[in-house]
Amino acid sequence: MDEMVIVDARGLLCPMPVIRVQEAIACLPAGSRLQLVATDPGVHADVPAWCRVHGHAIIAVANNDDVADTIRMWIRVGGPCDDAPK
Repeated sequence: MDEMVIVDARGLLCPMPVIRVQEAIACLPAGSRLQLVATDPGVHADVPAWCRVHGHAIIAVANNDDVADTIRMWIRVGGPCDDAPK
């Protein structure tokens, strides 16, 4: 999948940004990229923690890049073997 999926969670508070990411990732194949746009500063801790538990990776984070209080996170969707012991 070459197109990046964008999840707009602006104005939503915990746990809704994580739930929106979870719902979007459920429909994506491994290797896909997703961009979360949020305003809740809690996503800085919540989303990376959720990604670690579920085998996904945070690619980048940008704060206040175009609109005040906007946080953007780019996530790579992991696959079922991404967290297997090496």
